[in-house]
Amino acid sequence: MQVPLLLLELNEVNFEFVEAYARRGALPNFGALLREHGYVRTRSEDKYEQLEPWIQWVTAHTGRSFAEHGVFRLGDIVSRDIPQIWELLEARGLKVGAISPMNAKHRLRDPAFFVPDPWTRTEITAPRTLRNLYTALTQAVSENATSTISAASALALALGVARYARPSNYARYTRIALGAVRQPWLRASFLDLLLADVFIREVQRTRPQFASLFVNAAAHIQHHYMFSAAPYDGPHRNPEWYVPRHLDPVLDVYELYDHIFASVRRAFPASRIMVATGLHQDPYPEVKYYWRLRQHELFLRRIGVPFASVEPLMSRDFLVKCTDESQARSAAQRLSEAIAGDGAPLFDVDNRGVDIFAMLVYQGPIERGFRFRVGTTQYDDLHDAVAFVALKNGEHNGTGYFLDTGAAKGSVPAEFPLTEMPRRIMQALNVDGPASQAA
Repeated sequence: MQVPLLLLELNEVNFEFVEAYARRGALPNFGALLREHGYVRTRSEDKYEQLEPWIQWVTAHTGRSFAEHGVFRLGDIVSRDIPQIWELLEARGLKVGAISPMNAKHRLRDPAFFVPDPWTRTEITAPRTLRNLYTALTQAVSENATSTISAASALALALGVARYARPSNYARYTRIALGAVRQPWLRASFLDLLLADVFIREVQRTRPQFASLFVNAAAHIQHHYMFSAAPYDGPHRNPEWYVPRHLDPVLDVYELYDHIFASVRRAFPASRIMVATGLHQDPYPEVKYYWRLRQHELFLRRIGVPFASVEPLMSRDFLVKCTDESQARSAAQRLSEAIAGDGAPLFDVDNRGVDIFAMLVYQGPIERGFRFRVGTTQYDDLHDAVAFVALKNGEHNGTGYFLDTGAAKGSVPAEFPLTEMPRRIMQALNVDGPASQAA
């Protein structure tokens, strides 16, 4: 009988930090897991601009390096037809499922379930309640910086919680929701706990041979709060108004993941579990602010950027869709001319033909009365048009981590290329897979 395999994708978690917390008496489940099975490091890209989770997870899902798959932006996978691990397994007769896989395209014929990440526009296979919940989660993630959500999405979110939240987690949901009033990083943890409960319930309902769960709160929290983590020993400290000194947001989310792992293991004791991080984060060497536009369309109209529509993406990113290449050139030119009073550009602009991928890159404080110009036109008070997201605390490192409950400690190499992930999954499931692309 084939043992089911569950893949937990803990985006950008730092296993050295996990070990440090475990030595302090925290994370008992991860601590026991590391003692029993150990972990190995994965290698990805060498160039820093290619160290993005939406690049590394495509590599992990396809077995192809960035040079081979060429997917550089979040959501770009939808325009590609690259075989991913789920299709590879389905083609060999296995029932598969996925919850929130980053930058993954629904290409399956008959999955147990497939719910994409909040930023990738692809098909969904799920019951109606879960489909409605996905819509609400997508808006909640998009509007995380401004803490707003529509009434319809709030209702769908509440119904989704009522349907999928497991009773054993009710007290935890309540603590997180109440704590999020003063500790905004907990909002992302609430969503990850809900995704984990959805994953457990859907796996119980459909019984696939392989299923994956992607969670992202740790990546978000490390980027913005790593200076407050107990294992961090660098020179920077977050200001008291940002994070009170007695709090550790990184430990908060790691404790949640410790709980999620234990919950999955208890729910499926006969399953083999793999854990992968894709990459991890190191402390950022300086202080940098993150900002996000509050109302993208309104702001672009204000500064004279032509467009057909605008799609907010992660944090500072947004996609400007144009009617044709001529309009796109005009839009890109206008965005590129947006300059802060100190001469720094406001946006990074990537003209992709008809669409423009843009990022609000100004990294200094934006206070009331902050002036900027676009071409020869002066504008007043950018402050009202943006939302403070966070201070940057962490940056990407191409080393990731991998753990397998089906492997004894020390039985696998200390390091392997991330391109080997699909092969290792298929090998664990006793089906033939793509040859290793390791160098």
